[in-house]
Amino acid sequence: MTGAMSPRGAKALLTEIDHVGIAVRDLDAAIAYYRDTFGATVSHRESIDLDGVEEALIAVADSYIQLLSPTRPDSPVARFLERRGEGLHHVGYRVDDCATALESVRHGGGTLIDEAPRPGSRGTTVAFVHPKGAFGTLIELVQEPA
Repeated sequence: MTGAMSPRGAKALLTEIDHVGIAVRDLDAAIAYYRDTFGATVSHRESIDLDGVEEALIAVADSYIQLLSPTRPDSPVARFLERRGEGLHHVGYRVDDCATALESVRHGGGTLIDEAPRPGSRGTTVAFVHPKGAFGTLIELVQEPA
């Protein structure tokens, strides 16, 4: 459905839900919960030093549950856990072109966390949109590797 048209005739920039990010204190315990409860297995696990997190991706159809645990106390996920506790952290949307989607947010008056796309996990290119300008939801724009 890449490149679908919106009701107003403009090209839709969000192509799919890439993942739902869930902040957890104990990554191994969260993995065990999804394994034991749902029979789910980790399809990818990676530390992302730039963000100070370790992630485990659990595939659900063509999307993922992204379990996130901080690797250092000053990471955004560590601060989130301190303020809000475990739970839904963000929604990641797939886009064909992260820079184009980020520019659309900028022109639409959205508040950006990332001024430019940057490397993400799995070889993706990502950028975050601040929840203040997105109805309280932290949004991650995710461009799959070419």
